[in-house]
Amino acid sequence: MGRARATTSAARRRLLESADRLFYQHGVRAVGIDRVIAEVGVAKMTLYTHFPSKDDLILAVLQHREKTVLEFFRGAMERHGKRTPLRAFFAALKEWFESPGFRGCAFQNAAIVLADPKHPGAEFVRGYKQRFFEILRAIVEQTVGRSAAKVAPAVSLLVEGAVVTAVIQGTPGAADVARDAALIVVAGKG
Repeated sequence: MGRARATTSAARRRLLESADRLFYQHGVRAVGIDRVIAEVGVAKMTLYTHFPSKDDLILAVLQHREKTVLEFFRGAMERHGKRTPLRAFFAALKEWFESPGFRGCAFQNAAIVLADPKHPGAEFVRGYKQRFFEILRAIVEQTVGRSAAKVAPAVSLLVEGAVVTAVIQGTPGAADVARDAALIVVAGKG
């Protein structure tokens, strides 16, 4: 029984990781279930045992991606920890923009193609963006104090815009522009 559960967990993990990679590279609507199955090398029934529909797979991938993104930012901010928390965040953001295969924010990308705002994936994206905003607000507070937290929405918009700009321009420089603008915004409200 334990071995069957371990195999099931391994198959689920492989399905999630492959779907995550494929959805990020090509888009959640462009990648079909058959492509994910072929990539992982499992039977269709194995996929449907773990994810009863493609929408269930999309939601699970977004949940998986949230953990991956947060782990990346924690690690990258630790690597850049000799700076203020806000500067470390923007250094991490630039590091992400410079990573091979960078295609922007998987959550922004999913929200665009999941046009129905009631789709479970679209609802998850809204929740994720709120959770990420709260992390960013805490970073602003750590950098310049609670009084400046009121500018966190502006900093958040700078981050979201930098992500889109980095994808469109194909260069990581948007992180530096957003950092410089964010530092001006928080200095004026601190």
